[in-house]
Amino acid sequence: MSEIPSPGSRRSSVELQIERVIVASLEQATVHVRCLRGPVRRGARFNRLSGSDQAIDLTLTQAAVYGYRVAELDTGLTALVTLRGEGVQHLKTGTLASRSQVIEGANPLP
Repeated sequence: MSEIPSPGSRRSSVELQIERVIVASLEQATVHVRCLRGPVRRGARFNRLSGSDQAIDLTLTQAAVYGYRVAELDTGLTALVTLRGEGVQHLKTGTLASRSQVIEGANPLP
């Protein structure tokens, strides 16, 4: 029988679906997302991008739901988030012809 890890003993896996890239620069993007696996906390780091072999290293620095800043996003919520780091230029708005991208990563250690 495998042992169940205690809360806080490992970083939790998180996923955000990119619905629309609002503003992007070389190192930062404001993106409309849907939380697929959460909660996603401020400081979460994302290192995988679906449909791409490009390396990313993005940190969630800010999240807002209905115009209010929040410390974390629960599964199912949509939000505007700010992502900083390497690979911002690989984020793309989903279209009918192409699926929305999903970024995967982990929450910061408590």
